[in-house]
Amino acid sequence: MTPAREPVGLLACAGRFPHVFAEKARATGVPVVCLAVKGMADPGLRAVCTEFHWLRRASLGRLIRTFRRAGVRRWTMAGKFHKHLVFRPRMLLRFVPDWRMLRFWFLRRRTANNDDSILLGLIAEFRAHGLDCVSALDLCPELLVKDGVLTRRRPTPAEERDIGYGWHLAREMGRLDIGQSVMVRERAVIAVEAIEGTDKAIRRAGELCGGGPFVVVKVAKPAQDMRFDVPTVGPDTVEAMRAAGGRVLAVEAGRTILIDEAETVARADRYGIAIVARADPG
Repeated sequence: MTPAREPVGLLACAGRFPHVFAEKARATGVPVVCLAVKGMADPGLRAVCTEFHWLRRASLGRLIRTFRRAGVRRWTMAGKFHKHLVFRPRMLLRFVPDWRMLRFWFLRRRTANNDDSILLGLIAEFRAHGLDCVSALDLCPELLVKDGVLTRRRPTPAEERDIGYGWHLAREMGRLDIGQSVMVRERAVIAVEAIEGTDKAIRRAGELCGGGPFVVVKVAKPAQDMRFDVPTVGPDTVEAMRAAGGRVLAVEAGRTILIDEAETVARADRYGIAIVARADPG
């Protein structure tokens, strides 16, 4: 993704993915200049990045200046931004945006404020200053889950039917850029992921069906941009399913990030949860 020793910029949000990326970059000799969103990113990133800064406000100008001063020409984003915070009261006081961010958010013409529209707009802003966005997966493609059943337990025939039923629905939700996951029980949709994220949608499904068994199907968008918003699962996903009563996690092979695979599979085996990755549900 970048010549050896040329630094790469990292815009880090919540979750383990930014840490995994920074560790892999360090192991391969790529310096990482990290701007971590305060309140979301892991403070432990400081120990594995060449240069580390907290991003305490929505300052698009500071992001660009920091990367350019450090000699960054390519940057990436990793982790989940808690977008629901944008729509809470006193948003401007919470994020204290700079003029460049205000101009981007309020004056740039967009047909919608969905993830693709916002992130592609931000990428264009960076590109105008000589900063090209690349996929973090260029450096660590091994994070993409491979086709097959990962756990000791396989889905039952009834669960396979729920996977097939939920797959095209999840794909359509992705096409509309609403969410990536649906929760299915007996070929009925229990919950659909929206702005809250997969783990909270799983918990809501558990509440709606009384903790009974259900299937989680998570797939990429039909035209998934692998630079951002790639479907991601890991130990936290399994813990959310255990607490809610989920019994099967079905994800898209080759287009889903699996964080800490050994730990994720071990926990699923401990709880009797099946994890299956498919390129096509059949």
